[in-house]
Amino acid sequence: MLIAQISDLHIKAQARLAYGIVDTAGLLAACVQQLLRLDPQPDAVLVTGDLVDYGRPEEYALLRELLAPLALPLYLLPGNHDEREALRAAFPEPRFDYLRQQAGFLQYAVDLGPLRLLALDTVVPQQGHGALCAQRLDWLDRQLAADPRPTIVAMHHPPFATGIAHMDAIGLLQGAAELEAVLRRHPQVERVLCGHLHRSIQARFGGTLASTCPSPAHQVALDLRDAGPDCFVMEPPGYQLHAWRGGRLVTHTEVLGDWPGPYRFREGGVLID
Repeated sequence: MLIAQISDLHIKAQARLAYGIVDTAGLLAACVQQLLRLDPQPDAVLVTGDLVDYGRPEEYALLRELLAPLALPLYLLPGNHDEREALRAAFPEPRFDYLRQQAGFLQYAVDLGPLRLLALDTVVPQQGHGALCAQRLDWLDRQLAADPRPTIVAMHHPPFATGIAHMDAIGLLQGAAELEAVLRRHPQVERVLCGHLHRSIQARFGGTLASTCPSPAHQVALDLRDAGPDCFVMEPPGYQLHAWRGGRLVTHTEVLGDWPGPYRFREGGVLID
């Protein structure tokens, strides 16, 4: 089982540049093509929020076009830049019926064969920060209690402080401690996969590992000062591959682009000098 994770696409209508600089549509198109060239192909693609920039129907229409070449299972969840009902309306096909498992919060459970995927909605409408209320946490607790199979929990806002101050200020500001308690009760959770940070970051949380995914567009600047400004950088864009093998989830972070190589380490079985 191989799951590709992309996050924080920030698609704008008419393929406008984000912040007047970032070609988010062009970068997503390049990411999709790189995913299609992978061998082996992923079994599914997970997109952990901020699919578009302002939650507008015309943005989701362009997102549909850009994701259309991906015929494999595609699992979308909202971030703070998204609008739940506009997202649901943009993907009406039966393959996206999981978006309508619940009214209101956009949460769902899907079967990935050897794994389960539980998507949590951390959105607070019109706000940058995230929250998990009692209703959302109770849903997660019941889902985990109902099935002991190895499980991935996906959500947009990471449940831990990263040290990037301006992002932590709009992090998961409600429900992180309660989420940690739920996860500790259910040791089958293999990973908590998040977005929001536009970087690859990991932390132990709730007896498992929580991580964030880089963006296929711009990255949040790595600035660990207490009062670091809110800036982004055009570091190499990326995505992650999560491989389930031998009862273990192994994550690889890949960057987009054409790079020299691959080159051989050895010739005739001998290390090249």
